[in-house]
Amino acid sequence: MDNATLAIFDDKLTSDIVSAIYVIVTLANLSGNGISLFLLVMRTSPKTPSIIFMINLTLTDLILGTVLPFQILYQMQGYNWTLGTSMCNVLTVVFYSNMYCSILSMTAISADRYLGIVKPMLFREMRKRKRYAVVACIFMWLLVLAILSPLERTDLTYYVRERNITTCFDVLRKNMLPSTAHWAGFLFGMFIILFLCPFIITVYCYINIICVLVRKTNSQQKGRAVRLACIVLFVLRLFRILTVSTHTVRFGKRNELCGTRISRIDLWM
Repeated sequence: MDNATLAIFDDKLTSDIVSAIYVIVTLANLSGNGISLFLLVMRTSPKTPSIIFMINLTLTDLILGTVLPFQILYQMQGYNWTLGTSMCNVLTVVFYSNMYCSILSMTAISADRYLGIVKPMLFREMRKRKRYAVVACIFMWLLVLAILSPLERTDLTYYVRERNITTCFDVLRKNMLPSTAHWAGFLFGMFIILFLCPFIITVYCYINIICVLVRKTNSQQKGRAVRLACIVLFVLRLFRILTVSTHTVRFGKRNELCGTRISRIDLWM
């Protein structure tokens, strides 16, 4: 293993800082999303498609909050995973499912707003639209879990002899997948299907929404367009934060390793 990777494992200060950040994120996650879920489920009516997608988004974040303590324990033990292979797989899949289901949920919300503002005559029957929203949430979960299936079936732990620690998805083997074609399909699914396509759809929807609102002479509608433009910038910023660091894979020269060191803090910074 290269010295740069070993130096990361030896950096206790960074590990402690990351652990502290995870503690803050966990507390904010469980409290904030717990309140949000209560308000969305119990105090919000009617349950429009956008509300259903927001509930799905909140549930996704809450699930992540329940496994973050295991990541904190891992960081505090100096990147030494002691909870077994299966739990490592669960933690990793939950992290990536959170990221991609969040992206797909934001895309679904933008599509719902597009239909309501640009194509208001479509899907006018609220009951049918609610069913479509529930089906869409189920579909996005099945899609994400299907694409992430290699992470569900593969041993993601790796024993670092130089430091006598076992890492969890911080060091990847080249043979984690059977062949280069499997790697290509896996990365294609994550980047193209779960990131690029939702990104394009979201941009298309919001651009059309803004154009429709700007064309209206009502100053209030134009004010909505300006606010929506700010939301678009924020959403696109989230897309970049959630994905850019995760889709950068650096292949090393060692035969047994892919040479990749992935820190889950990238999902939050």
